[in-house]
Amino acid sequence: MGPDGRLRCRWCGTAPEYLRYHDTEWGFPDKDDRRLFEKLSLESFQSGLSWHTILAKRENFRTAFLDFDIDRVARFTERDIDRLLQDDGIVRHRGKIEATINNAMRAKELIDREGSLAGFVWRYEPEDRSAEPQVASKSAESIALSKDLKKRGWKFIGPTTVYAFMQAIGMVNDHAEDCVIRPDAENARKRFERPT
Repeated sequence: MGPDGRLRCRWCGTAPEYLRYHDTEWGFPDKDDRRLFEKLSLESFQSGLSWHTILAKRENFRTAFLDFDIDRVARFTERDIDRLLQDDGIVRHRGKIEATINNAMRAKELIDREGSLAGFVWRYEPEDRSAEPQVASKSAESIALSKDLKKRGWKFIGPTTVYAFMQAIGMVNDHAEDCVIRPDAENARKRFERPT
């Protein structure tokens, strides 16, 4: 039950930061390459941690990674890695930091080849969404997208991470059936013009 007395997904009531994210962003379709790169990166950082940890540090991540500007992050050097390892406002995990820089380089290559990151990832939108919301942690599509990204050199991008990304960008509407936001997310998905 939210502060307005309406039902929402159970997880969004566990921390105050979750409510706004849940009501305005999670499950709503997005096709902005920078935001998609940010969400993929944050989902990678979340691996093994709680989403609350990442969401609470989100503004710090944005500052540290220059608002997830793909071109600028792709140019980060060892000096930037050292700087980020000293930044207690983010998760200081060398592998994940290096993966984010690597993935920015891979995103640039993908954008050059495919036209956009959005056009590429949205090809993996499931045609049939019959699974009960918030039961699955991966899907055939998240496995396929993860494999394709790994083949292209991306790191820290397993099928569970990719599925969480797909939930976050509205590629699947995983709001609970009785969640007051579910119809809003579904209407946004119906109006959404898929990138090509």
